[in-house]
Formats: sequence, structure tokens, C-alpha cells
Amino acid sequence: MPDPALSEAIREAYASAPADVVVLHTLELWHPSFIEDGMAKPIRVVRNYEDTTTWLGLGGADVQAVLDGLDEEARRKVGLVARIEAGAARDSGLLVPFVALGFEMELPPVDTIPVPEIVVTLDNVGREITRHLDAAAISQDAIEVTYRPYLSTDIEGPQMDPPLTMTLSEVEVDVFRVTGRARVLDIGNKAFPSDIYTIKKYPGLRR
Repeated sequence: MPDPALSEAIREAYASAPADVVVLHTLELWHPSFIEDGMAKPIRVVRNYEDTTTWLGLGGADVQAVLDGLDEEARRKVGLVARIEAGAARDSGLLVPFVALGFEMELPPVDTIPVPEIVVTLDNVGREITRHLDAAAISQDAIEVTYRPYLSTDIEGPQMDPPLTMTLSEVEVDVFRVTGRARVLDIGNKAFPSDIYTIKKYPGLRR
């Protein structure tokens, strides 16, 4: 069953596999303990090689401004600069850099399973990502993972609306690899409607 959240453009890319259009898979990892320069910031990675020339060609001065805000090492690792969708919890509507990093994940099937679960593996992680995940491991808060696919010809937004959001658990970290189980946020077991009708909130219910 096709995923209705995917755009027509990416469905066409999957169906025809044109040589000049590549689907770029990205992950955003978020946790309050991911602190950089005194602020909580997400980790964003793309399954791609290091490349800035392509994104400068598509975004020009706007992409250049993003790259200018990075130090030399961070800029060298960039594999994509693309825009986050409007309404996102972080950096809504802004162009942001994604670190080039190999990872493996299999998208959950579009079916009636209440809470699909997948395994996510990130290879060749650096010390910086490992440090952040080690800090998250001792926290009570779950790591949130957002999957966004982009097309190599379009950096103006992800090709999935809304993006797929999951929680990451059972995380194992070493100097080379991060492995965790990602579960789609559990909407299947939430009450509907979500309001709880109590006498205190709705006095008219009292008999």
C-alpha cells in the first residue's frame, strides 16, 4: 500500500528511478541533552557523501550563508543543505545542514500494525555524536527520531508530509556504530477523543 504522506515527485522518482535524481534519506535525532554552544540542538544526518557544490548550485547565497555559519570541520562533513518543513518543532522553514553519514533503516509498512518498530543503525559515528548519545542514555527522556526524504534536485522541503516521527529505545553505542529500536509514536493506543470528561471540568455532568 503506498504511503499517502509521500509527495507525487518522490513517488515518480521511486517508480522511474531516473539517473539524475537521487532520493536522499535523512534522520533528525533530538534529545534535550544534545547541547552545543549552551543550547539544545538536534543531530541531523543524511545518507550521502560529503558535498557542498551541489547545494550551492541549487541554493546559491542562501546555502552559502548556512555554510558560513559552520566551522571548517563541520563544513567538511556536510552531505546536504535543505529546508525543514514549515510547522516543524525545530528550525521550521529554515535551511539547515545535514552531516554525511551511513545509516540503515527499513521504513515501517503502511498497514494496521498499531505501533510499528524498526531497527536503525548509524555507522562510523564520530565522538561528538557518541558523546551526545551517552548523555541521553542516562536521561529519563526518550530520543526522538524524525525521518525526512529529500530529492537531490529539490532542497526546498522534504518529500514526505508530515515526516515520520519515532522514538528511539534500547540504544547501543560504541566508537563505530549506534544501534537502536525506533517505534512510531504510539497514536494507536491514545484515547479518542483525547479530552477526559470530568465533573470538575464539565459541571453539567453532575446528576
